[in-house]
Amino acid sequence: MHLISPVRPEEAMQRLLAALEPIADKLQVIPRKRMTWTYKGRPQLYFFIEGELSILRASDGLLIVTVYEAHLFGIAEMIQPTKGHILRTEAESTLLRIDAGRAAELISQQGLWEEVAAVLSYHTAYLFYRDALVVQQRTYSVIRNHLLEMITLPEQTRMRISILDYIQDRTLLSRSSVLNVISALKRGGYINFKRGGYLQELKSLPESF
Repeated sequence: MHLISPVRPEEAMQRLLAALEPIADKLQVIPRKRMTWTYKGRPQLYFFIEGELSILRASDGLLIVTVYEAHLFGIAEMIQPTKGHILRTEAESTLLRIDAGRAAELISQQGLWEEVAAVLSYHTAYLFYRDALVVQQRTYSVIRNHLLEMITLPEQTRMRISILDYIQDRTLLSRSSVLNVISALKRGGYINFKRGGYLQELKSLPESF
């Protein structure tokens, strides 16, 4: 079964952006830059505006999600700090950095906690979705789900990251496991990719293989 990603709360995100942008510092960040949740000892929120940004698990660098549209990060850390994740830009990106204390005051003043709840609910739903992709799944199912996710990305993004790197960054599967499945799908005519393993086309993938 093809899993469907949760729906992004676009209106809530835009209302929060409009409120927080006036008190934010605008940053132009180079690719592969890692950012933590504090700046000068104070907790921060980050509003991603443009580019490509990933969230990584701090303990082992496992990639949880990559975003390409405007998105607010750090609310959970503001409320319940765990420092379990970090941010990393994958391409040159524009972000807003916002002092979490000032943000909380403004959110209360403007009555935006419902919008905050919508964003947090989306994050929770996405974590459930991601667990369904990888937890207690057979190797082929994990790879199939990530291929179906990958083919929805813009072509310029797919031409920058190989199938192997995309799947290994997001799972604990071995290189040989991924390559064996990809090679079998190629022989079966289910997948086309450029030299270097850059995904070009998927045909209807079988549920099991």
